[in-house]
Amino acid sequence: MPPVALYVHVPFCLSVCPYCDFVVYGGRQARGEGNRLGAFSRALEGELELRADALDDRFGTARPALRSMYLGGGTPSLLPVGQIERLIERVRLRYRLTVDAEITLEANPGPTELGDLHGFRSAGVNRLSIGAQSLQPSELRRLGRRHESEDVIRAVDAAAAAGFENISIDLLYDIPGQTLESWSDTLDVAARLPLSHVSAYALALDDPDGEGLTAPTGDHLPVRPGAARWRERAVPGQDADRAAEMYSLADERLGNAGLNWYELSNWALPGFESRHNLVYWRRHPYEALGPGAHAFDGGQVRRWNAARLDAYLEALRPADHSAPRLPPGGAEQLDATAVAAEERILALRLAEGISTQDALDGRVGPALTWAAGQGLLEPEADRLRLSLRGRLLSNEVFLRLL
Repeated sequence: MPPVALYVHVPFCLSVCPYCDFVVYGGRQARGEGNRLGAFSRALEGELELRADALDDRFGTARPALRSMYLGGGTPSLLPVGQIERLIERVRLRYRLTVDAEITLEANPGPTELGDLHGFRSAGVNRLSIGAQSLQPSELRRLGRRHESEDVIRAVDAAAAAGFENISIDLLYDIPGQTLESWSDTLDVAARLPLSHVSAYALALDDPDGEGLTAPTGDHLPVRPGAARWRERAVPGQDADRAAEMYSLADERLGNAGLNWYELSNWALPGFESRHNLVYWRRHPYEALGPGAHAFDGGQVRRWNAARLDAYLEALRPADHSAPRLPPGGAEQLDATAVAAEERILALRLAEGISTQDALDGRVGPALTWAAGQGLLEPEADRLRLSLRGRLLSNEVFLRLL
């Protein structure tokens, strides 16, 4: 099916945090006279055109307009306003956007990273996602973040003053050295801010090298030696039971602030759920641009761009001035069994859950019967969804659905 959403990956940060597994380039590649933002922006426009041409050939120019556009990273707020505006306009021209399309920009709250919020709003961005991660100074230092806790508060206030009514922040829990008290303080501050959305994730310290994701056509970059050492030291400071308590506390505090859980790691005011991310969880088709970005056809095929920036630039801005070509990457095709399991797992990540009719399916019925017997499911009208206990033990349910 033609895409209903577009993800754009901007792979630059002023510095790269040691826990981060996103495709990110920092230091001189992101700042100073020799930065590569300009070269990347030109290559990105080239990919935008090539992908649009392919969609035109397959579905025609009268395909449905996109319902959302998400500029993620990295730190897309490092791009100049003019480039953001040009990018949105090219998307309007080649892909079309609905009148009420949700257009999200990720930003870091530091004063040198936040960018021109008034300019972004005028360019058409109507949702801002701020990478706070914590509101405790010691935790921010431990995570290698560049900003202070006060910067987050100032960034949210500045976004509201710039006309953003849809403001989200990201938070991390199960940080080494974090306590229930410090997490409670972070939640209290967040609840007082003019936010419409909060994402809260348990700090995950994965090993993309060991998982085989960092090959030249893979969608991850190799972990830097310093980051690998940081992760080795950090893992012993994590605790699954404490993380469960932190999740429960977040659900309570955010709910009291009017932010309702609608996905395992996401809470929002009514009507402010991330429309773009719901496309992923509902398995709707989406297009993607940029190094490491993933696209999906809404059925069985996923495609990704390789993470390596040099290969991306060489394909789209060839040194020999030959015609641009699509960047290297890969694809996978899911079989019917994998599709069915994925549909149920993604549905159960959402507060809307699955229909009771789906629950009667012979392939998944035994797993859901077990989950209900363990108190992991609760009825909601004619549907079943994870209870709070079920959310805490969701991986146990998902494994049984595979």
